[in-house]
Amino acid sequence: MEFLYDAIGRLFEWIQQLGYFGIMLGLMVEVIPSEIVLAYGGYLVSLGEVNFIGAMIFGTVGGVLAQLFIYWIGRYGGRPFLEKYGKYILIKKKHIDYAENWFSKYGTGVIFTARFVPVVRHAISIPAGISKMHVGRFTLLTTLAVIPWTALFLYLGMLLGDQWEHIDEKAGPYVREILLGALAVMILYFLIKWIKSKKARSK
Repeated sequence: MEFLYDAIGRLFEWIQQLGYFGIMLGLMVEVIPSEIVLAYGGYLVSLGEVNFIGAMIFGTVGGVLAQLFIYWIGRYGGRPFLEKYGKYILIKKKHIDYAENWFSKYGTGVIFTARFVPVVRHAISIPAGISKMHVGRFTLLTTLAVIPWTALFLYLGMLLGDQWEHIDEKAGPYVREILLGALAVMILYFLIKWIKSKKARSK
């Protein structure tokens, strides 16, 4: 356990030394949850070592690339590969089960909403890859979800300053609000889809 703490400590030192690229690579490595990396990035903003816009850009790119990596693993490695090796990128079998249920129930549009749901958000890229969802659509929906997630945790990390490690306590109410907004978008998406299908059937 001590080795793990040392490794995480070195990772944060690495992020600080590399600045913007450190934030991006920290998100791509997927060793620790994205919200913690972003909160630390916000802390670096509060120190003046990076600026908010730059951290936003590199944080968004890192977050999207991390999900594309999981998408491609799902597309070419499939579920057996992820069940065996997913633990190395913080994905367990139960995460895959939840994500597949969401994806089969709600379709490709869930890629956006699921990013704000605990357990599901980290693994939703897997069924997208397995089902060979169009990579352009996947990237667009992922980017639209990653942007507010990145902005929120950078901002909260900036506010918390050297207390950034308490990000979970601070973020809870904000994440709930974003989730409600994302659910509203998903309901609207299905409503539009239903209206279009009804019109198509009536022709």
